[in-house]
Amino acid sequence: MLIPCIDLQNGQAVQLVRGRRRELGVTDVFGLLEEFKQYEWLHIIDLDAAMNKGDNNEIVQELCRKAARHYGRKVRVGGGIRTVTRASQIIDCGARQIIIGSAAFREGKVNVRFLRQLSKKLRTSRIVIALDTAMGRITVNGWRRRLTLRAEDVFAQLEPYCAAFLCTDVDREGTMSGANLSWFCQLRTATTHPIIAAGGIKTHREISTLEKIGMDAAVGMAMYKNRLR
Repeated sequence: MLIPCIDLQNGQAVQLVRGRRRELGVTDVFGLLEEFKQYEWLHIIDLDAAMNKGDNNEIVQELCRKAARHYGRKVRVGGGIRTVTRASQIIDCGARQIIIGSAAFREGKVNVRFLRQLSKKLRTSRIVIALDTAMGRITVNGWRRRLTLRAEDVFAQLEPYCAAFLCTDVDREGTMSGANLSWFCQLRTATTHPIIAAGGIKTHREISTLEKIGMDAAVGMAMYKNRLR
């Protein structure tokens, strides 16, 4: 299944290359709901919140409300969700699931205390954990800091606290250089939880291959550049 991504920065929907260089921006953020209305799921990521550079809370909340009420879309929201209160607020706005990234880790290890608190407040069916990886290692803080951990190292420890994993290949994110299918196949053998793949995906063939191994595909740049429409 293809999942379009709406990544927010300074009030616009943007696409970044490897999380750093801005490639494009869309000012009509809410128009994307109409543009992506055929897809069952949407991902909304607040990049400013993820990078501790402010937030796009009002836009995120309104996108969630409109996507759910007017389009009947299921929405996952991520980016800077570091507290149970914030996670609950996003669910209350209409998001079906929240995506937890950096907050799932503390001092280079799995943040079990936070994940326990979160899963008590929200059902685990509401929680997706993001394992963004650069050079084979999990990255946090808006992809600015790399841990020593690999995704395969932490799947088992994280599984009790989430319904799925969002695994992004940061080295290929925004490059449209093609999905690292061998890496995704490796991840698929390491956990029985659902995995949403992201990073470099540019063709329907890649999406079909990911579906065959049991993964959905979260796609940004290729959608905005009309490679998959």
